[in-house]
Parts: sequence; C-alpha cells; structure tokens
Amino acid sequence: MTVLSNRERMIATKFAEGMTYREIGEMFFIAPATVRTHLSAIYRKLDVRSKVALAALLADRRLQELDQLPFERRSTDLCGPPVVVVLPFDNLGGEERWTRIAEGLSADIIVDLARYPDLGVIARQTMLSYKERRDDVRSIGRELSADYVMEGTVQAEGQRVRIWVQLVDSRTGVDVWTARYDRSAENLFAMLDSVTENVINVVATCHGQLANLRRDAVRRRPPTSLQAYDCYLLGLEQKHLFTRDSNKEGIRLLTRAVELDPGLARAWTALALAHAVDACNGFSDDVSVSIESWSACVKKALALDPADIYARIMLADLRALQGDIDAAVEEHERVLASSPNNADTLALLAGSLALVGSDAKHGYELAKRAIRLNPNVPWYFGMLGRCCFVLGLYRESLVGLRRSPSDSPATLLFFAMAHAMLGETLRATKIAARLKDEFPSFTPELFINTYPVTNPVAIAAIREGSRRAGLS
Repeated sequence: MTVLSNRERMIATKFAEGMTYREIGEMFFIAPATVRTHLSAIYRKLDVRSKVALAALLADRRLQELDQLPFERRSTDLCGPPVVVVLPFDNLGGEERWTRIAEGLSADIIVDLARYPDLGVIARQTMLSYKERRDDVRSIGRELSADYVMEGTVQAEGQRVRIWVQLVDSRTGVDVWTARYDRSAENLFAMLDSVTENVINVVATCHGQLANLRRDAVRRRPPTSLQAYDCYLLGLEQKHLFTRDSNKEGIRLLTRAVELDPGLARAWTALALAHAVDACNGFSDDVSVSIESWSACVKKALALDPADIYARIMLADLRALQGDIDAAVEEHERVLASSPNNADTLALLAGSLALVGSDAKHGYELAKRAIRLNPNVPWYFGMLGRCCFVLGLYRESLVGLRRSPSDSPATLLFFAMAHAMLGETLRATKIAARLKDEFPSFTPELFINTYPVTNPVAIAAIREGSRRAGLS
C-alpha cells in the first residue's frame, strides 16, 4: 500500500478494525479531529467511501503482499500454530530500576504466552541476546523463524506509568495490534499483573489477535490443502457463531481435524463443545446421540491431555448431566484454581456457575472479569446476560445479550424472558414467536435438561420467565 504513509496505514487498519476516532487518537497521541483529517486523506488516496470498503481493500492488499513473498516465507503463515518472539521491553525513563521492571514485564508475558498450546514462543534466554540489538523486526523474524514479534516500552513519570505494547507481522513489518496502558504505580506488581493479563487475553486466547490472524491466513488456502490444525481453527470459529448451520459446519471441520490428526487434543475438546451446543440448542435430530458424542470426545481429549481446562469444564457439565452435582462443583473449583486469568475459561465457568452450580453472583463476577480481559468476544456477553437473568438483573441482562451471538436459540430464550420479567410483553411475545418459528425443536425444558441447568434458583427463574414470555 505504497500510496499511504506508515502513520496513515496504521490509522486505516485500526479504523477498519472498528476503533473509534477517540481510541485511535489515544493510541497515536493525536486529537480525534486529527484522526478524522487523516481518514479523509486515506479515503481520497484509496478512492473508498465507507469503512466496509476500506476494510475490504486492506484485506485484499494484505493478501497481495503475502502472495508476493517467496514461498519459504509464506509457509510459516500456513502451517500450524504461529511462533511469537517477545523482545525485552525498553525503559524510556532515566531510572535504572525501571529497566529491570520493563524486562520483568516482557519475561512475564513470555511465561504466560508459553502456557497456550496454540502458540510457539521463543524462550526468554534466547531473547536476552537481543537486548541491546536494534535489528529490524523482519530480520529478527527471519533469524528465529518467527511469525510475529512483540515489542514494548515502559515510561514512568512520578506515580504514573505508560506502557506501550505492539505486535508486528515479521514478514511485512506491519503492526497488527497495538495497545497503550496508562496506570498508577502505587501498587506496582498488581499493575504489572493487570497489564500482562490483558495483553495475554487479547492476543493469545482462541478469540485473540493471533488466532484471528491465523484463521484469515487459513481461509486463503484451497479447501483441499487444509491440514488438521487449519480445520481445527476454522471449526472453532464456526462453532462460536452458535447457529444451526455454523455448528453443523463446525462439527464437520472438527471431525476432519481429528481424522487428520487423532492426537490433536484441543480439536477433540472443540468437537465436544460443538456436540454440546448441538444438544442444548435443539440443533440435533437426536439429543441422546449428541450427548454420547459430547461425552466420547471429552474422554478422548482428556486421555490425550488431562490438563486441558476446556475439556475439564465439559467434564464438569457432563457430571451434572449425570446427576453428580458435587463432582461438577469440585471440577469447576479445580479449573478456576488452575487457570484464574484465562478469559475463555472465566466466561465458560460463569455460565456453569450460574446455571449448573448455585453461585450466579460468582458467575457474574467471572463474566465481568472475562470481558475486562478481552472485550472483543461476543459470547462472553451472552454468559454475562445469563448470569444477570438468574440474579434478577433483567435490564443489565438485555445489555449483555444484545452484544452476544444474536441467532442462537439460547440467546433468544433469555432475551424473551428478560423482556417478559420487565413487563415488556410485546417485545417478549415477538421474540418468543421467532424462537418457536425458527427453532421448533428448542424448548426451555430442553435447555434445562441438556445444558444442564441444575441450580434450583436458575430452574425456577427460567420456568417463570418462559411462562411469562408464552414459551411454556
């Protein structure tokens, strides 16, 4: 994209990703009016007239850049999990202690990134050799066969600390994600932990920047060339759309993934989740078969990886489905203790605690924390909406549900019930009619029996809400 300056290109990318003038201005230290001026110039240079057109053009240009690379440089973009380099962060101030703090922050990020099986992370000892070097990120990527380079700076002024983090595509040198954190240094370690948790969850989770980038790359490949990991990524994406057709496609892709690589534990877990979605949303022609498939996939995933936290959450819900509520609660507690800062885990647990367990308030707190760690994942808001409904926070439930997958029958159920409990009968009736028309096999009792909903308070709330909405 030679017609744009580097600054214009970065602004165009962030605007196409959905950031506002104010958010872009804060990121690049310019006024919102200046952002608007830049965008006017960008639109004129690229001859586009809308954000949608801008996003489409940027995606096309990225594809052209990839196609122009030598094959050996493209192959890392298309084979397996991405490899990430985290450079030692720079201290922009004068105090030596902040140099140690900056290096410690980058070390913490390396440690936490390395816990994700979907990432390859270059070891910290290797990266220390780059501490005084100022190589171009593309050179570093080539030397270490890495797909992405993360770099950052720390600047302290009095009791305020500004931390800047950037993720760069090592093939093109273009930044793919940038964040700035302005925090108080009064509780230093809590502040550093908070920044680390946010960076990890925005970048590394199954809905993070790296997974999204990898899925974009996979979608450019011919279907006949897809490998097990490619099918896993695409299947996970389809599953999280929570529609009948997308879940069916998710099951197809994930089944293909485990056929190609029977040892890919997380593909078995994702397939178990897809079968669970099939059962509790009434997508399946035979719920009992979906539950059997769900159980079989969980067993296979845990045989391959007993520490898979998502599989363990699925196991807990299966225990509840079999009537062993105590075992389900114990499993939930173990999962939370082993992974207290993973936003995906927190969101999944939130729904389970509110509906399967008996602690909707704790579920509500976990859902809110998941959203703080990564506010870009729609289904987190669906879990928040469910927790709010059980707690009687109907207006807040609607706020969360509006940001969750809108075509899911479970979302429509909670929408109808929340409106009904607020006395908004016309809206509740309209949503209930849509639910009956589009998902005739889905009922509140099916949801209760297959989710499973075992919390007596949640069962009573769903039955009363569905009665008022005319669903039972």
